[in-house]
Parts: sequence; C-alpha cells; structure tokens
Amino acid sequence: MFDIVVKGGALPDGTRADIGITGDRIVAVEVLPEDVVAGQVIDASGDLISPPFVDPHFHMDATLSYGTPRINASGTLLEGIALWGELKQIVTVEEMVARALEYCDWAASLGLLAIRSHVDVCDDRLLGVQALLEVREQVKGYIDLQLVAFPQDGLYRDPTARVNTIRALDMGVDVVGGIPHFERTMADGAASVRDLCQIAAERGLMVDLHCDETDDPMSRHIETLAFEAQRLGLQGRAAGSHLTSMHSMDNYYVSKLLPLMAEAGVAAIPNPLINIVLQGRHDTFPKRRGLTRVKEMQAMGIPVGWGQDCVLDPWYSLGTGDMLDVAFMGLHVAQMTSPEEMRRCFDMVTQGNAAIMNLTDYGLHVGAQASLVVLDAGNSIEALRLRPDRLCVISKGRVVAQQARNDARLSLPGRPESVRRRHSALG
Repeated sequence: MFDIVVKGGALPDGTRADIGITGDRIVAVEVLPEDVVAGQVIDASGDLISPPFVDPHFHMDATLSYGTPRINASGTLLEGIALWGELKQIVTVEEMVARALEYCDWAASLGLLAIRSHVDVCDDRLLGVQALLEVREQVKGYIDLQLVAFPQDGLYRDPTARVNTIRALDMGVDVVGGIPHFERTMADGAASVRDLCQIAAERGLMVDLHCDETDDPMSRHIETLAFEAQRLGLQGRAAGSHLTSMHSMDNYYVSKLLPLMAEAGVAAIPNPLINIVLQGRHDTFPKRRGLTRVKEMQAMGIPVGWGQDCVLDPWYSLGTGDMLDVAFMGLHVAQMTSPEEMRRCFDMVTQGNAAIMNLTDYGLHVGAQASLVVLDAGNSIEALRLRPDRLCVISKGRVVAQQARNDARLSLPGRPESVRRRHSALG
C-alpha cells in the first residue's frame, strides 16, 4: 500500500508513469494497476508530472519590499543597491521574516521547493542573516532554503564585510558569496575572488559569486573564478551568477574563456528577468539586453541554470515566484525556440538548477525525495507556453498545495463544439 499515488501523468521526457509514494520517498515509477491501494490517489491523467522547480539565485531578505522607502526611479542596478542601503537602516528582523515567509507561501503554491538566497552581510547587526536562518528553519518541512553569505557592498570596499562574511558562515550560512565587480578596482575584485574561493575551499563549502554584472566588457572576474576553482579543487561547487559582461566581450576572448570555465567545472546562473531590465540602461541604440551567452556555454558543457533573482524589491518591480516565467523570458532573450531548446529551458529550472545547487535525492526516480508538481499541461513545452495552474504540489511526501482543474470552455456562436482553454503543443 502506498501513502500517495499520482496516476496517469506524463513525465518531462514524455514517458507515461504512475508515481507511488511511501513516507517521504518515491518508491515506484511505473504503470501501476488500476485498483492500486493508496491512502490518496491523485488523478494526473493527461497532465505533466514534474520534479519541483528550483531557483538557484534569489534575494529573500529584500523580497516584497517594493516601494520602501521609495521606488527605484532610474531602474538601474546602482540605484537599487543604494536604495537597499537605505532600507537596511530601517528594516527589522520581524519584517524580513514576515516578507520571506509570505514569499515562501507563493513559492510552494507554484511548486518551487528549493531556493538559493543570497543574504546581505554588510550590516554589523547581521539582521538579514538572523532573519533568513529563522525562515530556513520554519520552512524546512516543505522548502529547501540554501543561504549565501553575500557582501553586497564589496568584500574589501565595505570595512567590515569580510569579518561579517566569516561571522555569517559561522552562524550556519551554507555558501560563500561575493561581488568582485563592485570593489574599488579590478585588482581588488580579483583579490576578493581569490580570498572567497580560499574560504570556501578551507570550509568545504560551495561558492557563488555575483560576477561581472555589468555592461563593461573588461569586467572579467569569471576568468579568476575559473582559475581559482580549478586550483583549489572547487569543480562542481563554484558558480558565477549573472555574467552579463560576457554579452559585450570580444568574441576571441570568449573563445578562450568558455573552455576555461568548462575545465574548472564552474556553473553559470543568468537571471533573465532582471538582466534584461537592469543592463543596457546607459545605451542608446542598438541597446544591449544584458543576457550572457547561454547557448554557447551549454555547447561547451558548462552547466547553466535560470535564476529568478528578485520579486517586488528595489531592483525589480514585478515578479510572482513562478520559475516558468523565468524560463519563458530566458528562452525568448536567448532565442532558444526549437523544441529541443525549449525542453532544455524547462530542464534548466528543474534538474539543471538542482544539480548546480548540489541537491541530493532530487528527481522522479525510485529512492528520490517525494517532491513533485502536477501541472495542467501535456508536456514541458506546453508548460512553458502557458505557465499553467499547479494542480497539485507534493513536498517531502505531503500534499502542500492543490487546486481543481480549470476546465473552462468557450461557447462561440456558429461553432459546433466548445473549445478548451488549453491547446495541444509540440513535443
């Protein structure tokens, strides 16, 4: 007897299978008998069964703070950083916890069950660290929250950032973060990369740096990150987030850079919603859109995952927490519109991001953690096209969100049959 059986759905690879769950584990992925015994049977006939969505880049300490204390009038990255600096002076732990928990509710309802959040440590009180450690504990039953110690104002540029980064890691933050392009000089930026990678290596931690989030083609800290990752044995544990300067770099230099990243096992985390909004603000026309070279990196075997980054905060005035929105924007800006590329975009916000975060027991296979999403779509391409309802979200063996199928039909004059809202798609 199973605790839960999800019957009749299609997996992202197109195969049809039922999912049997006992406790917090998947114990069967096969076509089960119609009369299978289970505590709860969820009918997923004609629906897509997906592993949970994963976001490898977010800022939960700032989320849902839009308009406080003011709005980012210029829409630039630098004004957003300055605005966040103002907000940090007036925010409380309780406010950050409340906003973060509300966002986690949004995330769970959308099947987003693993999030890597950067948390600013350029505040001697470390209020954000306190808040998100509390949130991580409160949501651990349904969301895996991975925290990054992020010196927002620069590891060396801010006088106490390095000390506070170490303090945050000692308090239990999971990943080493940084922002080398925000240091006073390129030399300081490169030195910060070396320092942060050394800290990660000594502690056996992952490192994820905001890297070259600029339109300046001479911002090349990803090269230093790749070198240090290889030198220190951080392969598979290092990531460069954003990498927007690469869209402006000389093609010959990039032809040298990408193999170095591949050799070093460094992952890339572009954030398409925010990258195309913040970058190119100083351009006239042609105007750069700021997304890094996604397809070119993938062709070299570099792991690339889509990140959300921001929802309703000093940098981004929109957002819902839906990783399908992120992938939808990413496939447009990266021009990944063939069926194979679109399926890859779906994988980037599920399997790909899980691998970048080094999540264990993830996926739809026997022995994996019993976390999955049932979507009102027939396949992964249709899911990207429609960003459909999440009919059921199961996290760690428990149903945490469920809604009735919207089977609305149109009755059109002169049409003999009603038309379903959901249409078939390629794939």
